[in-house]
Amino acid sequence: MKVTGAQTEAFSAIRKRALAQAGAQARADAPGPADKTAFLGLTEADLTPAVQNAVKTLLTEIDDLRGEVGRLKARLAEVEVLADRDALTPLLNRRAFVRELGRIRTFSQRYGSPASVVYFDLDGFKNVNDRFGHAAGDEALKAVAERLQGQVRDSDILGRMGGDEFAVILVQADRATAEAKAQTLANAVEQNPMSFGDWSAPLHISYGVCEITPDMEPEAIVAQADAAMFARKRDRSAA
Repeated sequence: MKVTGAQTEAFSAIRKRALAQAGAQARADAPGPADKTAFLGLTEADLTPAVQNAVKTLLTEIDDLRGEVGRLKARLAEVEVLADRDALTPLLNRRAFVRELGRIRTFSQRYGSPASVVYFDLDGFKNVNDRFGHAAGDEALKAVAERLQGQVRDSDILGRMGGDEFAVILVQADRATAEAKAQTLANAVEQNPMSFGDWSAPLHISYGVCEITPDMEPEAIVAQADAAMFARKRDRSAA
């Protein structure tokens, strides 16, 4: 982060005032600048004690300013991370997920490596909220996120798309590979009932898969995986 504008002008004004008040004078035979006051065009020998103190004060203020800039940078980085995270789970939110999907699509196009998106929906999740309350529903969503995280690679990208819907970007995975992985993820969620306090309820997963292609926009990829998920849910309901 650059320090510009009013901050630069304020420093310049302080420097000029300090030099004027101290009556600093440059000797004609002064050697070329080679010490920490060289940025003033003077050497320490050219400065009165008052000016030297003023310079030290200015240098301290500069160090303080640099420290403040560093703290601001750290805070901005923290805010950026928080802006990408889902409010309930440790997963990415939809905005960040779609952004990462665009990055993976570009990578796949450049290097010719496959990648796919799996879109998940919890079947009957509304019944959990209605029967046990929203606190129980939140715990169930956290448990789903934890189980999904335990089944994907570090290179894969998980996101909560909103409500009871999740998605994962599987790198180095064509459609067939993604279909198999999606079933594994569904099994991980369904194999044990979700528990909260004195209630226990099984959860079931519907999923849809879309292999990423260079001609598709990220939102279109998500929409296609979502449509495939609803088609699977419809087929299961009709069976």
